[in-house]
Amino acid sequence: MNRLHVDRIADAVLYEGYILYPYRPSVKNRQRWTFGGLFPEAYCQSGNGDSASMQTECLVQGDARTTFEAIVRFLHLTERTVEKGVRNRFGGETVPGAFFEPWQEAEEREVALGSAALGELLAGPRFVPFSFSGGRRVETVRDKAGDIAGVLVREQQAIAGSIEARAVEEAEGLYRLMLRVVNRTPPAASGIISRDAALLRSLVSTHAILAVQGGAFVSLLDPPDCCREAAAACCNVGVWPVLVGAEGQTDTMLASPIILYDYPQVAAESPGDFFDGTEIDEMLTLRILTLTDEEKRAMASVDERARDLLARTETMAREQMLGLHGTIRTPEGRTHG
Repeated sequence: MNRLHVDRIADAVLYEGYILYPYRPSVKNRQRWTFGGLFPEAYCQSGNGDSASMQTECLVQGDARTTFEAIVRFLHLTERTVEKGVRNRFGGETVPGAFFEPWQEAEEREVALGSAALGELLAGPRFVPFSFSGGRRVETVRDKAGDIAGVLVREQQAIAGSIEARAVEEAEGLYRLMLRVVNRTPPAASGIISRDAALLRSLVSTHAILAVQGGAFVSLLDPPDCCREAAAACCNVGVWPVLVGAEGQTDTMLASPIILYDYPQVAAESPGDFFDGTEIDEMLTLRILTLTDEEKRAMASVDERARDLLARTETMAREQMLGLHGTIRTPEGRTHG
């Protein structure tokens, strides 16, 4: 598995919708985390329409010695609240860069299934439980004079889940792999909780990176004729498995919570994450540059990712800006200005 080649795509999926334009806790950002959310099983049993699990099924050409591995990635949310005592919303000039907005921050989590031969998975499933503890942190914010301007509290709930992998032989030399991820976080002590509270106990933007050695994944979007029936029978719930890596590479797949095509790529002209897959970089860049000073202060107060995006956009060179405009790529990969 070439993680360097895959991670840029996987990270774009991980932070899809993390913060949408206008990049502050208003309008579109009041309800975030719309992709790949796995809620606690107990919460989902109330029939609210949310899911506690995702399932990936894909095809592998190989034999019993072909090895399979998987890495499940997601975001673990942290609730950031602002205690009383903050003098104003943005801190003014007395506390430059301070975080004064209530917000849901996110911490990246990764769980490895480990390597297993297809022969092992044919004999029985592999089951890997995982858990991450919660915690509470308090940050005192001081002004230039050293006086306390406010207190920020960050609280993270404990989460737990499991990964299960199994294999079935579809035909000689063709196997169907199944990977299932379940959020098994226990219910809150208070019993029934709101969706916002359940979200803090959820696996957010959940996706998986799958890899094989001594074998090859089969494209589910364009399978060869001999595999079409088996590909159509694959049952994927909450994910969209596609081949990733260099064009023609067949040893790695990404099970994405958003619809992609085989071998997705981040445009070379893109200067960095904009967290908003519904807009193009040029449009978002121009919108950020037209924000008022107060709106920029609000954006900077959200978190480090929003602040870095603002700084990167405001210092973008003219050549970079021009590079975002007017590039057309043909299916053969040729680029035209």
